[in-house]
Amino acid sequence: MKKRKLLSQRHPFLYFLAVNARRLKRRFEWIFDDKKYAETKAVDKLEFRIKKHQSVLLKKLGDNNEQLQINKVTNLKIASTKINGIIVKPGETFSFCKLVGLPTKKKGYLLGMELSFGEAKAGIGGGICQISNLIHWLVMHSPLTVTERHHHSFDPFPDDGRVLPFGSGATVFYNYLDYQFTNNTEHSFQINLWFSDKCLEGELRINTLLDYAYHVVEKEHQFLKIDGQFYRKNEIWRDKLLKFEGGKVVATELLTKNFARVTYTPERYVEQ
Repeated sequence: MKKRKLLSQRHPFLYFLAVNARRLKRRFEWIFDDKKYAETKAVDKLEFRIKKHQSVLLKKLGDNNEQLQINKVTNLKIASTKINGIIVKPGETFSFCKLVGLPTKKKGYLLGMELSFGEAKAGIGGGICQISNLIHWLVMHSPLTVTERHHHSFDPFPDDGRVLPFGSGATVFYNYLDYQFTNNTEHSFQINLWFSDKCLEGELRINTLLDYAYHVVEKEHQFLKIDGQFYRKNEIWRDKLLKFEGGKVVATELLTKNFARVTYTPERYVEQ
């Protein structure tokens, strides 16, 4: 049975009208809400590193245009300059969209791959979610508080060298799908981004050495087939460890439960 299109897909004008309305609402929020947004950047790095991670730049994503992957690297390098070195002081909120701004051709952004309405397609600035994904992974290993995060409602490609748990990313779409976290601690944090030959690399640093750390794990991962459609589910948990007591676990929390439609056929699945 052919899937019925959404109203916004049948009438694109309504989609763009809704997008612009949401973008305007967000701009008003940035001006009038009571948040203090992080905007200070520093060349010098804060003294202590909390977490480092790297993400492969060119990935095998089905049969998609290789040029979109190459263009994505350009997009990532432009967007990363807006974030690299950002300091998030006590009481401040990090906003991905506020820092990066709207990706446009005029700013040098190219057509990259983005996910929309259950399919992958080309869009200006496509691929910069790789930065928000990496930052979210770093933040998950810290005492920072995630206050806004969105994830895709479907899984478009089979895993190819995936090292992070499924559903641990954070998608962004300027500016109403933002990624934000707030620093409710007494410490200052810093995000640094850079590029190696094959990877986007990043780290989260802090001005004070903490006596605890975090370990994030995936549980209950499974592919399901329900009424002829494939789905993927899992849970992401986090342990808080004391560094100087042999890694003693002092707290465990469920961060998120994921359940998403899969647009490919997994090798192994449970039929229900």
